[in-house]
Amino acid sequence: MAEILMYTKTVCPYCVKAKQLFSILGQEVTEVNLTDYAGRIDEMLERAPGARTVPQIFIGEQHIGGCDELYALHEKGELAPLLK
Repeated sequence: MAEILMYTKTVCPYCVKAKQLFSILGQEVTEVNLTDYAGRIDEMLERAPGARTVPQIFIGEQHIGGCDELYALHEKGELAPLLK
């Protein structure tokens, strides 16, 4: 299984929605909560240049984007192959 890393914030409905999809798919997510670890914002910006919102989702080394991009991949059937 590919490692899933998600940068989130505590009060973020899109983060909750993305985590729910991964949970439904039986996937474990490593979460970096920027509310608790604000010092890691630079890490997120280095990995996802131009990203200003959360969640920012990575599967392996591939940057997926945010919640909308995650669901779009899922609806097109392109998410499952990335998770293997």
